[in-house]
Amino acid sequence: MPHAPRPFAAALWMSGAITGFSAMAVSGRMVASTHDTFEIMTYRSLIGLALVLAVAGVTHTTAALRPHRLMLHGLRNALHFVGQNLWFYALTLIPLAQLFAVEFSYPIMVALAAPFVLGERFTPVRLIAAGLGFAGVLIAAQPWAAGGLSGGVLIALAAAVGFAGSALATKRLTRVAPLIEIMFWMTLFQLAFGLILAGYDGDIAAPTAASAPWLLLIGVAGLGAHYCMTRALSIAPASVVIPIDFLRLPVIGVVGMVLFNEPLQIAVFAGGAIIFAATWLNIRAENRGRSEKV
Repeated sequence: MPHAPRPFAAALWMSGAITGFSAMAVSGRMVASTHDTFEIMTYRSLIGLALVLAVAGVTHTTAALRPHRLMLHGLRNALHFVGQNLWFYALTLIPLAQLFAVEFSYPIMVALAAPFVLGERFTPVRLIAAGLGFAGVLIAAQPWAAGGLSGGVLIALAAAVGFAGSALATKRLTRVAPLIEIMFWMTLFQLAFGLILAGYDGDIAAPTAASAPWLLLIGVAGLGAHYCMTRALSIAPASVVIPIDFLRLPVIGVVGMVLFNEPLQIAVFAGGAIIFAATWLNIRAENRGRSEKV
């Protein structure tokens, strides 16, 4: 028998995810002058790998860490690595709220690509949702403002493409692989990618007394945020979880204003609201389609 949805518990888990993603953004901004994005990803993955191995040891699930589905894990993590590096770079170029608003376009990209990658049905609702999502991105990016479409916004959009590809690969993996396996190969692959790209010139900046606490927070917060979101999705429908995730936008807007004197731009929040509406429309349609088949 399937477990009944637990929306309140899911909301509590999502509060952890929102806190984690916001903490990771602030920490990334704080170490950007000391470490490049490849170094940040290297240290993040090293900390995450240590945590995953510790959890696997305590829960006696180390057998799940044996090599399985390495091609799919490699593809998933290459896409995520590219997206995450671009995300860390973009947060040094544009306000945090604008970065989060543009990042939220990735579920729309997933909905558009799913029929081709996962064999899901292409529906008119997906087309409408994609159109709304695109309009929301334009409003949040504000290409008509002074300076036009900035490089930071374009990099944030490219990061969203990477996250969309990673989400599609993750969806395939969750059909056959336990969570501990996905998290282990995520941290291991991305540690390898980070070491190669950070050290190709023979120079990897060691953590300093000032940057080490922020790097530790990036590693713990990033892994914790993904774990919290996964737990939330395991106990409540996406139609409950995803709207809660959009609370990240006003939260990071306030954080950016308080810590970095970033203005609260109405257009960014309006664009984020439209992207949210598009995502909600698509999720509701998907849920309705599933219920009709039962």
